[in-house]
Amino acid sequence: MKRLRVGVIGAGMISQVEHIPNLLRLGDLFEVVGVTDPSRISRQFVTETHGVTGFETLDELFGQRLDAVVIGSPDPLHHEQVLAALSHGLHVFCEKPLCYSPAEIADIIAARDKAGKVMQVGYMKRFDPSYQLALTSLPGSAGTLRSVSVEVNDPDAWPFIAHQRYKRGTDISKELIEAVVAKQKSQVARAIGQPMTGLAFRGFTGAYSSALIHDVNAVHGLLDALEVPDGEIVGAQVFANGDGGQGAVKLLSGQALWTMTHLTVPKLADYKERITLFFDDASLELEFPSPWLNHHPTRLTVKTSDGHTLSTRDLRAGYGEAFVEEMRGFWGAIVNDDEVVNRPEHAARDQALLIGLTRQHLATSTQTG
Repeated sequence: MKRLRVGVIGAGMISQVEHIPNLLRLGDLFEVVGVTDPSRISRQFVTETHGVTGFETLDELFGQRLDAVVIGSPDPLHHEQVLAALSHGLHVFCEKPLCYSPAEIADIIAARDKAGKVMQVGYMKRFDPSYQLALTSLPGSAGTLRSVSVEVNDPDAWPFIAHQRYKRGTDISKELIEAVVAKQKSQVARAIGQPMTGLAFRGFTGAYSSALIHDVNAVHGLLDALEVPDGEIVGAQVFANGDGGQGAVKLLSGQALWTMTHLTVPKLADYKERITLFFDDASLELEFPSPWLNHHPTRLTVKTSDGHTLSTRDLRAGYGEAFVEEMRGFWGAIVNDDEVVNRPEHAARDQALLIGLTRQHLATSTQTG
């Protein structure tokens, strides 16, 4: 069995809590060569906790003998880091959002094709056993679809990582932080392509591109299984100072409506994430636990009726962890030429919808302002 030499870019929360421990658990598939991060605190913590060598710069990591990289750095750095890794002939796994705009993603697609390497995006829900079972358990068709509903309330990670080994890097220079912030503002401005309010900026980078993007990607997969084409955005609002994002998409010329809402409730230690599809005579619901709670199964429920008799089935496909399974998928795509489940093309489609929601919000705000 081929073992891939992998480097990790970014030693923040997602790498400390998920990617590095999971890569080490998959020691028969991956050898973790090192991690790079500008924070000495984060690098040292990873080295002391996991025995992984730390490198201060990206060039130092690229100087090692590598087959692939896993990128868990701040969102505005993804574009340049993915391109740099591909230019070094490396396979790339990158956390979502891959980039803020489809144009930046097009750069990555071109670089991937030129390098002939695997480029996978970190949409772990596609590897959730219950989600995969849902794709083959849909109790209706495009002809009977009536509604798709996404509802998420999320306190962010704090209630779910208190038991984990994690240390925040507090030694990043002010100049570097300001440079990343400036990069983000520039990227978002190019993506949206029109003047933005502070509320819209926070909603686009937070509620939409950092949070709701997972559900957008998951719903796109479910709609593809039903052979339902992309729809028309008919509503969107950013609210709660950018912690809330809402959208509505008309499907099948108005036969069905896809509604979505994500809200961060910062001081409520409760997490709910539901995707529900309603058909003429049935429904399917996925209820996800917090993604930080490993091996907590997603609940998959299918409801049907025979007249007045309601039947409810809870389906379970196993306790596999989506964060782990996406790394198995990355390995399989590289070594066995398996299909790349989450390609940049998928990310471009998702991001185009989120850009459309933000523009819709801005248009509505202008009309009512």
